[in-house]
Amino acid sequence: MPKESIGLLDSEKIRPGGHESMCNPISQAHLLNAAGTELNVLLGLCVGHDALFLRHASAPCTVLAVKDRVTGHNPLAAVYAVGSYFERLRHG
Repeated sequence: MPKESIGLLDSEKIRPGGHESMCNPISQAHLLNAAGTELNVLLGLCVGHDALFLRHASAPCTVLAVKDRVTGHNPLAAVYAVGSYFERLRHG
């Protein structure tokens, strides 16, 4: 859902002028509960949102990677680049 749907002003967004979705980890957990999942693997939820998801999920959960702004919300970017970009940095 767009952030404006809850009354957020465009000037209050991270990138004003563009679309920003908001997530609802509690609803996500309820949807997976209704689907009867037996194990939930979390990938790319924000820190804090993963805590809300874990609180409301019925099935056991594990977190593979969390989202962060440092890697542009690509939580595994550092892992993917370890053999290329970071290797060049290490050997100067």
